[in-house]
Amino acid sequence: MASPTIPITPVKLTAKDFKSDQEVRWCPGCGDYAILAAVQGFMPELGIPRENIVFVSGIGCSSRFPYYMNTYGMHSIHGRAPAIATGLSASRPDLSVWVVTGDGDALSIGGNHLIHALRRNVNLKILLFNNRIYGLTKGQYSPTSELGKITKSTPVGSNDAPFNPLSLALGAEATFVARTIDSDRKHLQSVLRAAAEHEGSAFVEIYQNCNIFNDGAFELIKDPGTRDEHLIRLEQGEPITFGADNRYSVVHPEGSFGLQVQEGGTPLVHDATVDDPAYAFALSRLSGSDLNTTPIGVFRNVKRPTYDNLVQKQLQDAQAKAKGTQEQMLSDLLNAGDTWTIL
Repeated sequence: MASPTIPITPVKLTAKDFKSDQEVRWCPGCGDYAILAAVQGFMPELGIPRENIVFVSGIGCSSRFPYYMNTYGMHSIHGRAPAIATGLSASRPDLSVWVVTGDGDALSIGGNHLIHALRRNVNLKILLFNNRIYGLTKGQYSPTSELGKITKSTPVGSNDAPFNPLSLALGAEATFVARTIDSDRKHLQSVLRAAAEHEGSAFVEIYQNCNIFNDGAFELIKDPGTRDEHLIRLEQGEPITFGADNRYSVVHPEGSFGLQVQEGGTPLVHDATVDDPAYAFALSRLSGSDLNTTPIGVFRNVKRPTYDNLVQKQLQDAQAKAKGTQEQMLSDLLNAGDTWTIL
């Protein structure tokens, strides 16, 4: 959301106001359609004028997103969306800046930019669409593809250990980390709402189905017949249980460094506001490539000064200290420190 230091007059908009005149071009059945509809339906809740909202993307199927949002936007270069969005957010604190990226765009060529945006706590909302495959370039394995994944680029199986995007974000000290699913609109919008309310970097991983190159990758936690036995819904202040009659609990066994799933036992009560990221990190480690125990919801939501506000304060302090004209400021800068005269 926009910086609280720059008030914006709320406006009343509808989902239709956020639909652009561009034809939506994704493969029929792609999970991106569901995410787009959820975002367009949620945006009016912010009450922010469209001219104060920006969507920045990199390269990939998900990165067509800015074309379909009737806001400002930029389809940027591969992996660099967080860097471009950082400059925009730091220089224009009146804007609500959103980054849309994919598992390949953000975690391969863009990995360095992503972790630094998160560690700086730039006021960005980063939506990472994770389909565990390269869709735009036609089905190669990605940084989140499971070990042994057979694709066009790994015909006998991938030997790469996959990233856990949430663990990566938490390792970078992200102040808001969450996970949701493309087909669960209610849950998706609740997570987006929480991310929008957060001041600082909000990282949201969205499990998204690619029905052309990796169809059914998340079926275990989507199918009504199996999802309740494997999906762990995190709710602030509520015991972490799941399964039929809540028979499974997430517990912290005595003498253990992490968390475990047990049948029965005394469940932990979820608290995303725990300042130490170790708790949220332990939750993120419950989810593996097999999706057998997969938490969704807000893992971490803590407060820390934002990069944007710190930069703006430095500028204000420098201007107050100068107490002179721009010409005098330039002269002081040129004559400060080591100087020399050329004869």
